[in-house]
Amino acid sequence: MPEVTVTVGGRPFEVACQPGEELFLRAAAKALDTEARVLLDQIGRMPESRMLLMAGLMIADRVAGMEDQARAQTTRLAQVEAELAELKARPAPAPERVEVPVLPRSVTDSLAEMAARAEALATALAERLPPVAADAPAEG
Repeated sequence: MPEVTVTVGGRPFEVACQPGEELFLRAAAKALDTEARVLLDQIGRMPESRMLLMAGLMIADRVAGMEDQARAQTTRLAQVEAELAELKARPAPAPERVEVPVLPRSVTDSLAEMAARAEALATALAERLPPVAADAPAEG
């Protein structure tokens, strides 16, 4: 079992760990050292057991806050997932019905008949009028 020397609050400690966990142990010791140095800067020299206890409590407080945030986010995620499941379970909305006005066949037939009559009148009128010369001056 490897022995690692870590420094917390300016004091060295020999700690045993499982093979391969040395980096994790050093990272954890660094976090503890960071809190211990804050305490030492604020309070000054104190017994190592008290320093370690206070630094551990500060880290535990931070971890508890993160756990509260994680729980709140887990609750919110569950709510969003439930809402999503509800929305997916709903039947698809009915297609929107759009009504387009349609002219009755009799109206379109009447309009076609009126157009044919107008064309016939225009043709008959054109046959009765004298031809207009292209180079004749316009009256006006």
